[in-house]
Amino acid sequence: MKFSYKSIAFETESLLKEKGSRFIGLALPVYNEFEIKVALSLFHKNHPNATHICYAYRIGVNQQFYRAFDDGELSNTAGIPILGQIQSFDLTNVLIAVIRYYGGTKLGAGGLIQAYRNAAKIAIELSEIIEKELVTDVEINFPYEQMPSIMSILKNHKTDILSQDFNEVCKIVFRTENSKVEIIKRFFEKINELTIEREIIGK
Repeated sequence: MKFSYKSIAFETESLLKEKGSRFIGLALPVYNEFEIKVALSLFHKNHPNATHICYAYRIGVNQQFYRAFDDGELSNTAGIPILGQIQSFDLTNVLIAVIRYYGGTKLGAGGLIQAYRNAAKIAIELSEIIEKELVTDVEINFPYEQMPSIMSILKNHKTDILSQDFNEVCKIVFRTENSKVEIIKRFFEKINELTIEREIIGK
């Protein structure tokens, strides 16, 4: 089970000038494709005269969803170098865009790769790289007479109780860090008639 992942704490903006062209790097934390679409729409709205708006992102606690986009630059000279910086810093849940205003001098493939890579790197470095603890929501069912033991375990491990239902068969849904899940489950094994109904890994 994965316990944590690295991302950035807040949105940043950088500026790099190369042979008359301006490269504005924008880095921000995101968690889903909807947030990415909103951010990209805002970038286009705020920079209507930009020559190119290139970007890359990676989302998912297992870094499983990613994309790189060149926006008309030479193939693999913009989006891939930006994505490379996300990978280099081992980040996820992050979007980085580099907005170019053309300055009249062509940079060539090598120059473009270096400019987009450096703009992305500076934007990342301006933010704070943080390690976020992953959590799991766990639902348990148990007889009412086991309530004192259950509450003691949850309290001792500093879990967050999300909901509770105390009937003939009691139900509690709690949230805890992934690093604690297996430890808590070992304590649960000592409780008669306790069942774990579901586990949902969150962000």
